[in-house]
Amino acid sequence: MPTIQETIEGRLKILQPQVFEFHDESHLHAGHAGNRGGGHYAVLLVSEVFDGVSRLNRQRMVKDLLQDLFSDGLIHALSVKAVTPEEYFH
Repeated sequence: MPTIQETIEGRLKILQPQVFEFHDESHLHAGHAGNRGGGHYAVLLVSEVFDGVSRLNRQRMVKDLLQDLFSDGLIHALSVKAVTPEEYFH
């Protein structure tokens, strides 16, 4: 069975990331009110797909690809940094 990192990375491959970073921040939220067991994660994606797309729509693109992981309780919270290569490398 794939790890949550492998699952998320696999789902996001459609965005053709040049850089993908994953961080499990669940330990920072132990005992967090309202958390019913899903993890807290952060991802960084660098992709040309984000060129000309607003910050909000970049977030939506990523979260839409992972929606069932939220509804199935595997992800409680996800921090997304989605940038273009121009924004990241310069």
